[in-house]
Order: sequence, then structure tokens, then C-alpha cells
Amino acid sequence: MTDLTETPRPGIARRLPLIAILLVAALGAVTLRDHLSFQALAEHREALIGFRDAHLVATALGFFAAYVLIVAFSLPGALIATLTGGFLFGVFPGVLVNVAAATTGAILIFLAARAGLGERLAARLDASEGRVKRLREGLRENELSVLFLIRLVPAVPFFVANLLPALVGVRLDRFALTTFFGIMPGALVYTWVGAGLGEVLARGETPNLGLIFEPHILGPLLGLAALAALPMIVRLFRKAR
Repeated sequence: MTDLTETPRPGIARRLPLIAILLVAALGAVTLRDHLSFQALAEHREALIGFRDAHLVATALGFFAAYVLIVAFSLPGALIATLTGGFLFGVFPGVLVNVAAATTGAILIFLAARAGLGERLAARLDASEGRVKRLREGLRENELSVLFLIRLVPAVPFFVANLLPALVGVRLDRFALTTFFGIMPGALVYTWVGAGLGEVLARGETPNLGLIFEPHILGPLLGLAALAALPMIVRLFRKAR
């Protein structure tokens, strides 16, 4: 009886972080939408600047921790956080703070998803046959290319790009590497927008948050995505021959 009652506990314990993330994400989507917004940033910009000027290190650490929590719990406001990083710290080191915080938060949700579901699902995929097995083998052959692609293509939601690799058994080091460098181009664009946010707010205007989809920005991003896909295309061409 003791063995029967104790065996399910590890499985439940592994799922607790993922369950907590989902619950907090649902709660945050309802309660924090108005607090993590551009309007909230505009209202508190003077206070933020004053605190940054008086306590630069504390501001950087507090911002980093807040950004990690936003990403780890999939809370609304990740884009606003990126703008705030540029607004408070400039393009540099703002982009490094933004990318490091976003990557850390992504790693936390990746680990939670892998512990809760990913390990078992990856084992099932490895044991499967037919199309599922071929898909899994193809993913492993082109893992780095696929991981970079889902980061570079703006159409893939950040939350989805954090969960999918965990569910198919991607290694943590590859996930961290491709996340850090894959999100850097987009983060650089929005950090740059955030760096000029002071003048925009002073004029009572709203920044162009759709800037990343304009041709002169989207073109280079798609070029990077094509470059990331090149090894995969070469492998497919060799197999076809």
C-alpha cells in the first residue's frame, strides 16, 4: 500500500511548476492587462526616470527580475517591458538586459514544460513509428535551423516558441543558445524604439509598435530566417539527389 500511494507523487510534483505557470498566466491576463500597458508606462515615466537616476543598479536588477517573471509566467506586457528597457537604459546596454531577461524567463518556462510534459512526450515520440517517427528524426537533423526559425519569424508567438521545444525533447543548451541569439534582432528593434520613447511621450504621441512588420525591418529579419533555414534546405536537396 505504501508503494502504491507514493509512486504518483513525483509525477504530480513535476507538473506543479507548469500548473502554476498556467494559473498565473490566466490570472495575469485578466488582472494585469491595464497595469502592464503603454498608458501605464506613460503615466509613470517621470517616476521611473527619477528612480533610475537615483538607484541605477537597483533599477536594473528590479527591471531584470520583473521581465523574467513576465516571460516565465507568460504575463501580458512583454513588448512594453522591452520598450521600457530601451527607455531606461538606452539601446545599449538596454538590448542586452532585455535579451538576457527574456532568455532567462524562456528557460524557466521551458524547464517547467519539459518536467511536466516534455520528457514523457519525447519518449513517446522516440518510440513511435511511421510519420511521427520521421517527423521527429527530421526535427533532430535540423534542430538548430528550426529553433532559430521560430525565433526569427515574427508570426510565431513567444509563448509557443518556448513550449514546443520542451515538448519534443530539445536540449537545454540548444534552446538557450537559439533563444538568446534568435530574439536579439527583434529585441534590438523594439529596444531602439524604446530608447526614443521619451521624446514620443513628451509630444503626447504613441510609438509605432508595428515597426517590425515594415519592409525595411521585416526584410532583414526574413533574410536572417532564410539564412537559418539554409542548412535544412541543403540537407533536403542532398537527400533528393
